[in-house]
Amino acid sequence: MRNRLLALTAVTGLLVAACSGGGGGGTATQGTGGGGGGGATGCTIGVSWNNYQEERWAKWDEPAIKAAISAGGGTYISNDAKSSADTQNSNVASLISQGAKVVIILAQDGTAIKTAVASALAANVPVIAYDRLIEDPKVLYITFDNKLVGKLQAAALLKVKNAGNFVVIKGNKADANADFLRAGYVEAGLPDVDKSTDTLKNVGETYTDNWDPAKAQTEMEQFLTANGNKIDIAFVENDGMAGGAIAALTAQGLAGSVPVSGQDGDLAALNRVALGTQTVDVWKDARLLGKSAGEAAVALCSNPDPSKVSGAAAFTTPGGNSVNSIFLTPDAITKDNLKDVLDAGWITKDDLCKGVTAGAVTGC
Repeated sequence: MRNRLLALTAVTGLLVAACSGGGGGGTATQGTGGGGGGGATGCTIGVSWNNYQEERWAKWDEPAIKAAISAGGGTYISNDAKSSADTQNSNVASLISQGAKVVIILAQDGTAIKTAVASALAANVPVIAYDRLIEDPKVLYITFDNKLVGKLQAAALLKVKNAGNFVVIKGNKADANADFLRAGYVEAGLPDVDKSTDTLKNVGETYTDNWDPAKAQTEMEQFLTANGNKIDIAFVENDGMAGGAIAALTAQGLAGSVPVSGQDGDLAALNRVALGTQTVDVWKDARLLGKSAGEAAVALCSNPDPSKVSGAAAFTTPGGNSVNSIFLTPDAITKDNLKDVLDAGWITKDDLCKGVTAGAVTGC
């Protein structure tokens, strides 16, 4: 927790540095970087959201991005694709037509967006791939270490139960993060895609369109039916889908007996960790991610070369591209360290402990 607070302090310091034209710090693997250029006075920075309705974007990411841009002297504009890849392509063009000199893109579809990215770059508008990879060597990619997120998820579940039937509910197939997370599961000891071992049997694995919780619930219901409710572990890639999976488990009287993973630090998910129906929530403090992206955008206003952004380092993508990237470090939250998210001001005690017996877990 102390390291996280230090990181938050460091990012705040970088905001000040960006405003005054100073540089930032950090590394590609623990990135608190993002500064390193002059101010953005008179510079408009556009953000293309893929689905602004998802809880975390409006609550955490956008305010942090806006604050960083404002502190650097820039102007923030945005639009929302509402989960449409076609709409997002036109939205990026719209941001540029409105005067955006840098574009931050949370991609709905990492492949489909490449047309808009190429057009932006051709117009000398730098592009930041925010939280989701875009396979273009000229973008700046800023995210949490998603393979590590998967590794932390799987390690937490396997610590609780390391044998039996398991299912994997992955995110959107067009989002590279879904596969980064799955690769992290393998690093933690889970068999690879559609494979099993003598002790861990893969009885169901699927991608989930748009990371949709309702679709995840249906998928879990189908897995339960196909296996006569004999599912021992559920590797679920994010909190929204974990909520859907747990709803399916609850209907069968299995919630709390089947370890379930998630990520993002959604308030409902952290409450489920406290209640014991979700085993782990890998917390990616979106305030840090948003600040890092905002600072990087400010720097790119002055120098469009992504390699010059403080903290950026080359990352070889699954597609074989070398992309300048900044990776931030996530934290695994279980019932044993729930107090960390309270101390960081991420959640209130009332929200965390709703329905939880006093003293049952740390923080409640």
